[in-house]
Amino acid sequence: MALESVALPLPSAAGEPTAAMKTTIDEVLRIVRDKELKQPAKTEARRHMLETVVAARFDYAEMSRRALGAPWNQLTDQQKQEFVDLFRTLLTNSYADKIETYSGEGVEYLNERTEKEYAEVRTKVLSGKTEIPLDYRLINKADEWRVYDVVVDNVSLVNNYRGQFTKILRASSYSDLIDQLRKKSDKLKAP
Repeated sequence: MALESVALPLPSAAGEPTAAMKTTIDEVLRIVRDKELKQPAKTEARRHMLETVVAARFDYAEMSRRALGAPWNQLTDQQKQEFVDLFRTLLTNSYADKIETYSGEGVEYLNERTEKEYAEVRTKVLSGKTEIPLDYRLINKADEWRVYDVVVDNVSLVNNYRGQFTKILRASSYSDLIDQLRKKSDKLKAP
C-alpha cells in the first residue's frame, strides 16, 4: 500500500504559476465584462473590485523595491511603506482605465517557466485583430505565487520605472522623487 501513495504525483504547495494567474485574470475579466458593473453609477465599485483582485496577486512591495533599485536599501521602514503606497497608487490608476476599457476575446496562455522560487507566465491578450504579448514574472512567497513584474510587448514595467526613477534621483533627490510621485498620483486620482 505504501508504494501506491509514493507513485502519486504530489502537487506543488504553491500551485502552478499559470493556474494562479488564470484565477486572477479570469476574475478581472468577469468584473470587466459584468454588464451591471459597467453602469456609470458602479464605476467606483468596479474600480475597487478590480484593485482588490489585482492586489491579491501583485506584490507591490517587491515591485517597488525592484523599481527603485539600490536606493531602497537606504530607506527607513516608514519611507519604504510610503514609496510602496505611492507606487501602488500610480500603477493602479495608470492601468485601471486600460483594464476597464478592455472588452477583447480573452487571454491565451502560451507557456510557463519556473526556476526555484521564480516563474514567468507568458500570455497573449486578444482584442479584435490585435494581440498583445503580456508576461507575468512571479515569485513564490509563503507558498503563494505573486507578481513582481509585468512585461508588456517585451517592455518590463519595473525596468521602465527604474529608468525613470534613476533619472530623477541623479538630477535631484529622493524627496523630489516622492513629491513627483505624489503629484502624479493625485493627478491620476482626480476625476
